[in-house]
Amino acid sequence: MAVATSDSILARSLITDRRSTNFGLKNEVCRGKVVPCRAGGKVKGKGKGRVEVKAVVQIGGLEEVKKAKDEMGLDVVSEEELREKGFLGMRKTKLVCTIGPACCSLQDLEKLALGGMNVARFNMCHNTRDWHRDVIKKINQLNEEKGFCVSVMIDTEGSQIHVLDHGAPSSVKAEEGSTWLFTAQKLEGSPPFAIQANHEGFSEGIEVGDELVIDGGMASFQVIEKVGNDLRCKCTDSGLFLPRAKFSFWRNGKLVARNSELPTLSKKDWADIEFGVSEGVDFIALSFVNDADPVRQLKNYLYMRSTRVLAKVESLESLQKLKEIVEASDGIMVARGDLGVEIPYEQIPTVQEEITRVCREMNKPVIVASQLLESMVEYPTPTRAEVADVSEVVRQYADALMLSGESAIGPYGQKALSILQMASSRMELWSREENRQSILHQRRLGVSLPDRIAEQICNCAVEMANNLGVDAIFVYTKHGQMASLLSRNRPYPPIFAFTSDNGTRMALNLQWGVIPLLVELSDDDMEANISATIELIRRKGMLKPGDVVMVVSDLTPTHINSTAFQSIQVKTVV
Repeated sequence: MAVATSDSILARSLITDRRSTNFGLKNEVCRGKVVPCRAGGKVKGKGKGRVEVKAVVQIGGLEEVKKAKDEMGLDVVSEEELREKGFLGMRKTKLVCTIGPACCSLQDLEKLALGGMNVARFNMCHNTRDWHRDVIKKINQLNEEKGFCVSVMIDTEGSQIHVLDHGAPSSVKAEEGSTWLFTAQKLEGSPPFAIQANHEGFSEGIEVGDELVIDGGMASFQVIEKVGNDLRCKCTDSGLFLPRAKFSFWRNGKLVARNSELPTLSKKDWADIEFGVSEGVDFIALSFVNDADPVRQLKNYLYMRSTRVLAKVESLESLQKLKEIVEASDGIMVARGDLGVEIPYEQIPTVQEEITRVCREMNKPVIVASQLLESMVEYPTPTRAEVADVSEVVRQYADALMLSGESAIGPYGQKALSILQMASSRMELWSREENRQSILHQRRLGVSLPDRIAEQICNCAVEMANNLGVDAIFVYTKHGQMASLLSRNRPYPPIFAFTSDNGTRMALNLQWGVIPLLVELSDDDMEANISATIELIRRKGMLKPGDVVMVVSDLTPTHINSTAFQSIQVKTVV
């Protein structure tokens, strides 16, 4: 391996007006390739590749550019945003929408995609597999025919006690003082004041006087009688039962431990996973993960597949084993609704920030979910407190925000998405202008020398990009590793990740600040890749003279004399 010599320090020290200078460096364009005037030296290492940091060069007027495909692989939403707002105006926080009956038509899905939806999430607690298959097919159709890049995620149901039937297609109101029957027996018809639970042992260990809480506080009951496995309860706090509402039980102000005997992955979950794999989903989110074992088990099952495994943090046990769960998974979802049932409300903000910090430190994407704009399940305008909450999540540099009932069952899903888009874009701009970039403790992730080199390259590249004020970072990657490492550092400019692997493209859809593009790449000629892609983007009018891009690559050459595969270059378009 080789690393940069003192010559490469020149690129880091050039903090100057990129529009009015060529930095006094001589450039040569030869046979359609940019030949740098400086190159890094070499040191001995285990690998045979070279690592280079090349000085600033100019490109333009190329007589021979490798012919690119007509389709660049950039989704139409990112392309429009780039044309309208420029590189630094592009939104970096990703948006996830839960798909439900309120937004499952082809027209509604297209509106969500146009509104900035990066990932469509399906909760396998709801609807039939045929319904899910049909909607996933519609999303794939939009991606293929309309030029979108929307990834698909499914959530497993997990081991949880929830409402199986409450006699109504949507919500049911429980009034204070009313008496309700909670049972695991199948209900005939739709008897009033009766709730069917999904698990026969839902009442085991529950005593008269215990408090039954619905969905973390949507409604509350007191157990007044226990008959066999059935519970007769009196409503103490009126509220709504939503479809598949979850139960929790409290005694003397403490949560009653539940479901310790139930596995994280049930038979139904495995059937849902097989369904997801057959439909080519990009992410599987495991519910109620209490330790790393089920995550490893599922990843072993998915070995050699491109599907990524996310763990949902929503229990006290998962917090106690957070780091091992994060390390085992491909990403984390902070399920604040269920988590708020198991820990005091006032701890949620600090726990959320800690989970986000740990995920970023360990280079795993993190989604903050549940009740972001909860009032918009019923109303067309969010509360100001909800907007402030969304802005705080963005300030903490979470990778993604997720809508749940707001998009799945609410009538204002598209408006809720637009509010997430506007709030996140505004907070990102404010954070950058106020120079509030959080300082990340640079925990070393790589073990092998090539991995450690890649990590250091990305750390330095982001520092250089911020100091030089480049317009964009271009990364050429096979499996997305260097794109992810760049995202970890939360650079000011957007990261354009060029990959020839569609699985990698869809996985990068969840990474902060990364715009994935599917293109054909050469393993043996990095300069041809750079020339072709930059020229293609320039021809489409998205690059103009004076724009400066930083180029990073982790493509492994197949021949010993091939172009360096781990490198940093800074290029000015003329």
